[in-house]
Amino acid sequence: MLRRRPRPRREPQGDQRWAADLRAALFCAASLFVLLHLVDFAGGTLDALRSGMWSGLALVLFAVLFPPRVTAGHHWLAVRGLLGERRVSTDLLTHVSRRGGVAQRIVLRDALGNRVELDPKVLAGSPMLWHELDTGARRARERGLLRAGAAVLEGLADRIEGDEARAVFKASGLG
Repeated sequence: MLRRRPRPRREPQGDQRWAADLRAALFCAASLFVLLHLVDFAGGTLDALRSGMWSGLALVLFAVLFPPRVTAGHHWLAVRGLLGERRVSTDLLTHVSRRGGVAQRIVLRDALGNRVELDPKVLAGSPMLWHELDTGARRARERGLLRAGAAVLEGLADRIEGDEARAVFKASGLG
């Protein structure tokens, strides 16, 4: 009897800049905490109430700056923030849109009703994340599920591939 070899499983891919962004958020919050305590101490007004207030302010700053962790695997993409994780099935995508404003966001919705938002810079900075999303989106398009947002993905692909080409030219000394 022949045994079928199991298909190799791909490891989930993560945002390559997440750890650095987390360190930056921690540094900013800790710097604010220390600076406010030093100023209060130098002025002779530091007490338990003010220290608690400055600690709370530093925690709020950390919560605002906390970077969401984006991971992707075979036909899924997840965004984990402070309050939990949201996940979409990339091969079941039905809608992709771009929200403008100060901080641009890509919004992905799947046929199961799930929705995630992420910064397009995360995809541009992590080619393996982009590959997982693009592979799933192509499959959704082939199935006829992805009806809105193909142009958004194509624009993002052009931007990411252009950035990669410029990086190759720069590394080779041509650009």
